Amino acid sequence: MAGLPDLPVRQLAYFVPDIDVAARKHSAVFGSGPYFTLRHVPLTSSVHRGVERPFDHSSAYGQWGDVMVEFLQQHNNDPSACHDLYPARSGQYGLHHTAVWVEDLHAAIARFDADGMPLAQLSTTSFGTEFAFADASDSLGHMIELYEGNENLRGFYAMVRDAARDWDGSDPIRDLG
Repeated sequence: MAGLPDLPVRQLAYFVPDIDVAARKHSAVFGSGPYFTLRHVPLTSSVHRGVERPFDHSSAYGQWGDVMVEFLQQHNNDPSACHDLYPARSGQYGLHHTAVWVEDLHAAIARFDADGMPLAQLSTTSFGTEFAFADASDSLGHMIELYEGNENLRGFYAMVRDAARDWDGSDPIRDLG
């Protein structure tokens, strides 16, 4: 894809059974963090493979060097981009997606689809962030999360990155509420 060199990876995201356990372990082993958790992320819409479906999930976000790390836990067994890679009740977990910022989300969805990475899921949070999972599992083995790098998103990434500067390792899990 001609546009990918202009889309640096902003985040590595792992599908896990428990975001707190995963974040604490990653922090202890790699020094990443602190992690900011958002439990039961409120969504106004979530369409998986063309069907509106519930997507009840929680996430923990922390900094690991130059990249944000997300740990993602799905609480329901409904079909989703997570369960496309790691079927519900299978006990399988691992790298789920890399995230990139795009200028125009819907144009990027079309571009990724044309390059053989079809839209798996499109969701919108109650605070207005729209995100999509392009299915790159055939070529890369994971999804690619696409979202517009707007001011709010850039501010959130900066807050997580800034919290990691000179962090002393205390209070590794912090609830965003």
